Amino acid sequence: MVIRKLNLDIVIGVTSEIPETEFPEVAFAGKSNVGKSSLINALMNRKSYARTSSQPGKTQTINFYNINDCMFLVDLPGYGYANANQAVKAKWGKMIERYLKTSKQLKQVFLLIDIRHDPSANDKLMYDWIVSNGFHPVIIATKLDKIKRSQVAKQVKAVRTGLGLGKEDILIPFSSQTKQGLEELWALVDSYVLPEGE
Repeated sequence: MVIRKLNLDIVIGVTSEIPETEFPEVAFAGKSNVGKSSLINALMNRKSYARTSSQPGKTQTINFYNINDCMFLVDLPGYGYANANQAVKAKWGKMIERYLKTSKQLKQVFLLIDIRHDPSANDKLMYDWIVSNGFHPVIIATKLDKIKRSQVAKQVKAVRTGLGLGKEDILIPFSSQTKQGLEELWALVDSYVLPEGE
């Protein structure tokens, strides 16, 4: 998809209603500091549209980016970092769950996992949770540029095993620095949001 128009149309917080949008949505989830904002900026071909931060947990809202008036890219709050207290974490969890359960336009969830590490308990929990809400998330193994080429196959296997993925589950190794995996990712996004044959 060539991005001709891009707006942050809707931002919802913990108490907001989940909006009914007119376009198909794809959502991106991942733990804090996994490179979600960087990935979204790479997807949107912008340097700093989604705010990146070295401080985990920057995104505390659900952000709906309107692309070309034909789809929404939905940025979900990062999960599982230490600074938020339990009450805040619980509220975010409920907000994300409410979105997964009530959005009529959500076509697919992409879950980001850091390729350098085995999936954490939080990653596994999030994966199982997305599946229990009726989705088969696409896994994006981020920070690909941070490991040697020779390690890629081993780390991909570790992520697949750690999450309990089947052969049919999609995993895309990705680097927001080198843009490796970007075309493949866009092709997948297009397949979920564009009418057949476009």
